[in-house]
Amino acid sequence: MKILITGAAGFLGNRLVNALLSGSDSLSAVSTIVTADSTACPTEDPRVDCRTGTIIDPAFIHAIVERDVDVVYHLAAVVSGQAEAEFDLGMQVNVDGTRYLLEACRCLPHAPRFIFVSTAAVFGGRLPDVLPEDIALAPESSYGAEKAIAEILVNEYSRRGFIDGVICRLATIAVRPGKPNAAASSFVSGIVREPLAGIDSLCPVPLDTRLWVCSPEVVIQNLVHAARLPTSALEGRRALNLPGLCVTPLEMLDSLERLGGAEARARVRCELDQRLMRIVCSWPGAFDISRPLSLGFRVDSDIDSIVRQFIAEQRF
Repeated sequence: MKILITGAAGFLGNRLVNALLSGSDSLSAVSTIVTADSTACPTEDPRVDCRTGTIIDPAFIHAIVERDVDVVYHLAAVVSGQAEAEFDLGMQVNVDGTRYLLEACRCLPHAPRFIFVSTAAVFGGRLPDVLPEDIALAPESSYGAEKAIAEILVNEYSRRGFIDGVICRLATIAVRPGKPNAAASSFVSGIVREPLAGIDSLCPVPLDTRLWVCSPEVVIQNLVHAARLPTSALEGRRALNLPGLCVTPLEMLDSLERLGGAEARARVRCELDQRLMRIVCSWPGAFDISRPLSLGFRVDSDIDSIVRQFIAEQRF
């Protein structure tokens, strides 16, 4: 099996590469993973074919979409905060880049499985406490609008038989290791990661803000599952709100104190940022996940399990 992963050098993309190569909870035998990103994928394995370039270059896209590719994971994106600050770049990468990739897949002699990583930011407006699956898209950010446009494209290319698409709307991934990124949700990891490392951190939203989160481990398990799921089971509804947990920053800080101590919690202070609040507080805080659970997708047990997983990985 040959797999293409865009955005493979990023945190999530590289974890996906390693999970697919490991053979645990994976697909049928992986012969080649073509990794595509602006920087080289750090995984060294003879089955990894590393390509560097930009997805807004149609020539690069057509070069990486080879005739025998079976599965395409499209993770490459300009994230929420940067998309809001740099409108043209967000449209080029998140909309045009996705269309170039879809067009390259359309030229193949078969319809590859196409897993598009989307976001809860496609929703907005006045939302119920728990979002049903059939609620209309109403993004309130550039990032959400761009992802909503791309979702429509994935649905249309699937309807026409050019690809076999699955749209995976991910929860905010927490806790991410490393440095903060340009996402509006970056603080969700930061209020746990930084204090555990002895660094002060800011929470830019009210402590009772509802957040939809998922651990990196479960996200990767669910992305692997999306590639092997019979799309007939989707009954034409290709967009899935993948499972997450509804938590507040206050609940995350309580978990931080339980598992990291009062000193770690004391390193976090609340300093509201109106720009970030406009974005983050427009996102839904909870979803009806009965359908994805019935399809075999997984969910974290509680916020303590997420924080505990991060502590174990980082060996604090």
